Amino acid sequence: MSGQTIAEKILGTHSPSESDIKPDDIIIAKIDLVMSHIGTAKVVFDFNKIKPPKKRKVFDPNKIVVIFDHFSPAPTERWALAHDFIRKFVIKRKIKHFYDIKEGICHQVLPEKGHVRPGMLIVGGDSHTTTYGAFNAASCGLGNTDLFYAYVKGELWFRVPHSIKFNISGKLQHNVMSKDIIIKIAGDHSARVGIYKSIEFAGEAVENLSIASRMTMSNFALELGAKFAFGPPDQKVVEWVKQRTDAPFELVKPDDDAVYDKVLDMDVSDLEPQISCPHTVDNVKTVSEVAGIKINQAFLGSCTNARFEDLEIAARILDGKRIHKDVRMIVTPASQEVWLKAAKSGVAEKLINAGAIITNPSCGACFGGFGGILAPGERCISSSNRNFQGRMGSPSSEVYLGSPATVAASALKGVITDPRDY
Repeated sequence: MSGQTIAEKILGTHSPSESDIKPDDIIIAKIDLVMSHIGTAKVVFDFNKIKPPKKRKVFDPNKIVVIFDHFSPAPTERWALAHDFIRKFVIKRKIKHFYDIKEGICHQVLPEKGHVRPGMLIVGGDSHTTTYGAFNAASCGLGNTDLFYAYVKGELWFRVPHSIKFNISGKLQHNVMSKDIIIKIAGDHSARVGIYKSIEFAGEAVENLSIASRMTMSNFALELGAKFAFGPPDQKVVEWVKQRTDAPFELVKPDDDAVYDKVLDMDVSDLEPQISCPHTVDNVKTVSEVAGIKINQAFLGSCTNARFEDLEIAARILDGKRIHKDVRMIVTPASQEVWLKAAKSGVAEKLINAGAIITNPSCGACFGGFGGILAPGERCISSSNRNFQGRMGSPSSEVYLGSPATVAASALKGVITDPRDY
């Protein structure tokens, strides 16, 4: 039998009777962790349908994380009621890990709090759960039906995915970021390149990235259709995780003779900042091709790019300058931990002095819920992961996706701008 990829190894260890698994096998796998946010409300409704009531039990209250991040704090009475509903459920079911409105975005908070470790199989009620692949965990999003089943049974069926590998070499230019790499991949290979596939990012360029930058790539890989999206399983991961948890873990590495559907090579030495243009993530142009397009809003936030390094690079670009008078720049840190670090380091002060608005950590503006809605005809340059029509507000608005550096440079000029000039 040939060697195995990271996904095949992790799924195999979570399905003991199927350890010699191969792509397209259908398996039942035990889940290490279940995450849910506002979708927990639907889980509660489904629980209340179980008869008799004494059967209404979660599989393991220690292996579930519930967090408020999408409508947080509650912007309407309806969402306040949903929050109250979930809080009561968490208490009744004795769910140990509950993060109320103050903590931040799920995909930042779970790793910060030590819930994510190499080798784990994690499912979440949010599509961008692929983010945890940056920590060598097999993680994917679920719909509400599968989420409910995972809550009750602690296991799910999986079709073992085929794997593709991106070997990424070279050294990034000044103010070119991992977001530019993953957007370039979308543009070159389409948003369908990873559909129900496990993606492994490898090579010198990725190894040199910080964990935060790798999280960006694993997160955005969902927009390429990925089931899982792994960064390099290396010492950087080990050191990061050990700072967050004392729980044991081992890195899971692909075998030297692992079989991939595709191995795609990419050199980023001359990579120019990339922009996903409306209304799809793979409608990609270089920043020079779209430079000068007027914007009304610049958004630095989301589970893709709102970590400290993202705020820091924006602050360096904006330091001592003023955001264009016609631009609203909204900064949403990914978590309270990120917000506090930005405050203590002076990064937040630089952003505020430049004219940015800093909000509480949440998903609000990214998905068009609150905190940065676009009016008809407005344009936004955003560090988030989606630019579908109407994503951030009016169906006649436009969202351009770029790196935090591109967002900051564009906010200064009032038009889409190359950040390498700063």
